[in-house]
Amino acid sequence: MLHLFVPQRILGVIPARFASSRFPGKALATLAGKTILQHVYERSAQARYLTDVVIATDDDRIYQTARQFRATVRMTRADHLSGTDRVAEVASADTASIIVNIQGDEPLIDPAAIDAATLALLDDFDAPMATLRKKIEDRSEINNPNVVKVVTDRSGNAIYFSRSPIPYDRGQNAGYYKHIGLYVYRRDFLLSYSQLPVGPLEDAERLEQLRALENGYRIRVMDTEYESLGVDTPEDLEKVSKLFTASMLP
Repeated sequence: MLHLFVPQRILGVIPARFASSRFPGKALATLAGKTILQHVYERSAQARYLTDVVIATDDDRIYQTARQFRATVRMTRADHLSGTDRVAEVASADTASIIVNIQGDEPLIDPAAIDAATLALLDDFDAPMATLRKKIEDRSEINNPNVVKVVTDRSGNAIYFSRSPIPYDRGQNAGYYKHIGLYVYRRDFLLSYSQLPVGPLEDAERLEQLRALENGYRIRVMDTEYESLGVDTPEDLEKVSKLFTASMLP
């Protein structure tokens, strides 16, 4: 595929908060001598197409820690309802035309996955946002409501996201794809996103990305081999730690 580029700023934003119902302060939990946040920041900075990477937080502990490892960090309001809103606040004060929302709890984030999603908007000038999907290999994930599934049209545009198994496999031949929660937005669209009305599908599924589809906006979906593994609990951190150690073995 021929990728068409125009000179523009592409900003990666990592929203990070201290509060977490299942794992308070998880962004500052350590893994192999570095905080989860530092791992995310350093791996994101390796993405080829990002001009800059910024950490967005409302907590001074996270701010000071990020400064210690020389990250660019912005303090944001404390009343944001979602990470997307926090990212939008940073975007509103920046000149970047494309904004990448990078989850702050994935210390093994693959820079190539960030690039794949970014390329979607560089190649498709009319798409307002893009995200990723990965083919499901573990069949137990198909019926797991915590694993969000996505179906697309033949052009790679999202038709629907759901916690339910989609499509219904009447002939036992369907392929299933999980949604990887990394988002790329055009700046103007991101700044207007929180103003879009919440529809019945988003309300039922509790999936924020359905807001775009319910309001008639297109979401480009790119394939990736990246296996998303967020740290939501101390048990998750132990699992990631084992994977990290294994990846360092010769």
